[in-house]
Amino acid sequence: MASTDETKQFIALDIAVLTISDTRSLADDKSGAMLAERLSAAGHRLAAREIVTDDVEAIRGVVKKWIADPGVDVILTTGGTGFTGRDVTPEAVEPLFEKRMDGFSIAFHMLSHAKIGTSTIQSRATAGVAGATFIFCLPGSPGACRDGWDGILAAQLDYRTRPCNFVEIMPRLDEHLRRPKAKGASA
Repeated sequence: MASTDETKQFIALDIAVLTISDTRSLADDKSGAMLAERLSAAGHRLAAREIVTDDVEAIRGVVKKWIADPGVDVILTTGGTGFTGRDVTPEAVEPLFEKRMDGFSIAFHMLSHAKIGTSTIQSRATAGVAGATFIFCLPGSPGACRDGWDGILAAQLDYRTRPCNFVEIMPRLDEHLRRPKAKGASA
């Protein structure tokens, strides 16, 4: 079971939030706002926040921009992970992954199943790494975003989480790029 090592110092990450929706604006984007609030409350910094339509090129353009930005450590997307004709987030983002994180989808579905049962199969939540940047694609509902953050990401994006976490491996993600990430983390 995971625990927090209080002897280690918390390392704040720069996290960008992208909402994918044809109907939302910043004024009524509950999922994006909730993710921004939760990551800030955890001690991280909101590096950027945008909304784009359910369009492969629009989504990919923002994600690629943030992958290339040394001021973004993590990208969280919300929306577009379902099965309707407009849901294209996995199609837009997965081709950018250098490494896919299958365990995220499994963990997300386990959490989701405990709350909504078999309806969890209607989500294509996905995650991966590109350009030494972690990318997590969550469904568009505030509840799913809350579950993904509270149940997985809050701990995995906290350097103090034991036995392991994503922050401690960030300096080694970019060994081939030599781009500094998560300054202060020891590998």
